[in-house]
Amino acid sequence: MSKLDEARAFFANDRYATCATGIVIDEIGENYAKCSMKITENHLNAVGHVMGGVAYTLADFVFAVSTNFEKPATVTAVSQISYLSAPKGKILFGESKCLKDGRRNCFYEITITDDLGTKVAVVMTSGAHLG
Repeated sequence: MSKLDEARAFFANDRYATCATGIVIDEIGENYAKCSMKITENHLNAVGHVMGGVAYTLADFVFAVSTNFEKPATVTAVSQISYLSAPKGKILFGESKCLKDGRRNCFYEITITDDLGTKVAVVMTSGAHLG
C-alpha cells in the first residue's frame, strides 16, 4: 500500500471532512499535503456562493493531514483565514506549506485555490504537538 493510500485509509475516520464535505487527499509528503473537493450544491450559502466555512474546513483538513499522518498528534492552537476571492471553478484545492516545525509547536500556511487558478483564501495556522 502506498503512503497516499495509507493516509486516505487513516483519515477516512475523519467523516466530516471525507464524507460530509467530500474532501480527498491528493498528495502527501513530509510536513505537506494537498487535498481537493468538488463544489456541490451542498457547499453553497443562501445567496448561491460557496460558504466561507467550506474553504476553512478544507484548510483545517489539509493542516491535519500535514501534521498528523505517521506523527504524534497535533492540534490547531490558532488559525486565521483571509478570504481573497470567490471561487470561479468547480473544484477547490488546499495546499500546505510548513513555515516552522518545532519541538512543541508548528506554523503552516495553507493556500486555497480553485481549478481555474483563482486564489480563494490563505490560512495561517499554529499547531501544538501533543506527543
